[in-house]
Amino acid sequence: MAPLDLAAPVEQLARQLVDIPSVSGSEREIADAVESALKACAHLSVIRDGDAIVARTDLGRRERVIIAGHLDTVPIAGNVPATWADAGATLVGRGTVDMKAGVAVLLSVAAEVSDPVRDITWIFYDHEEVEETKNGLGRLARNHPDLLQGDFAVLGEPTSARIEGGCNGTVRVDVTIPGVAAHSARSWKGVNAIHAAGPLLHALATYEPATVSVDGLDYREGLNAVGIRGGIAGNVVPDSCVVTINYRFAPAHSTDDAIEHVRRVVADSGLTDVGFEVTDRADACRPGLEAPLATSFVAAVASTGVGPPTAKFGWTDVARFGALGIPAVNYGPGNPELAHADNENCAVAEIVQCRAGLAAWLTA
Repeated sequence: MAPLDLAAPVEQLARQLVDIPSVSGSEREIADAVESALKACAHLSVIRDGDAIVARTDLGRRERVIIAGHLDTVPIAGNVPATWADAGATLVGRGTVDMKAGVAVLLSVAAEVSDPVRDITWIFYDHEEVEETKNGLGRLARNHPDLLQGDFAVLGEPTSARIEGGCNGTVRVDVTIPGVAAHSARSWKGVNAIHAAGPLLHALATYEPATVSVDGLDYREGLNAVGIRGGIAGNVVPDSCVVTINYRFAPAHSTDDAIEHVRRVVADSGLTDVGFEVTDRADACRPGLEAPLATSFVAAVASTGVGPPTAKFGWTDVARFGALGIPAVNYGPGNPELAHADNENCAVAEIVQCRAGLAAWLTA
């Protein structure tokens, strides 16, 4: 494997990263490459935990910022190695959006900016695209909490080169509706659990999600049935039906409040004596734009010609920083709607633009 060239044009560095397969669970090769490249930077001290790499400046600055990105991708779909499109204006391939173009921005700036105006902790971590228990940033928080101390954090998730503040939270709940099994030829002898789920499905279909303003940003919520299962055989009235509900909630609410909201929706549908099991939960994160460091970051990014910050509707690891009391925002190249798509691609102009915004903030 050729070493990463951190001095290359940032879009070329992004291509180098895309060409190293790193599906979640197989990040060793790319972590080795990142570690080796950063160790060549005399102004950085480098620490490794599993396949997570942390590189730090220690200049005694008054403020410390954390700038992070994940190294893994979802499975490859014939889109590695990377290719160019639009006469070189677009980089195509797995991870170009989520989020190797963002990682390239971070690595390029980390190598070049040896005398930043604030100390920096750069974090490149593994296992972001899989279950929360494997997340490399979470593991770092448990194993090396001192490395996640800072005054402000930037996560290089794709945002089309604009700042997206905070993130929505998410809860997932399994609601189990009971029935009574019977032969379908004598269905009146049973109670059809799938049919009994009708009122709940109607309540979800007619639910009107809120748009909630938090610190000047508008977060769109969503409450949806995302799965349904039930049935024993083709000639049996089902004795159980499970409806899986996902609630995406604004950072004005706690996760416990969100769970209670789902519980009320279920109760208001008229269903009683149903099972209610929370299978996944993740806190929301407030925008973090009122922090002094956020103000300077917004100004630096605005100098690249993009619009004002907006809300992040999906959940991201900024919530981990928020839970630690660190204001955090998302900022990276790539249209998030193309993340994980087979035609995943990122505009070179956005990669260059994000690099300029980040470097300006760290040096001005």
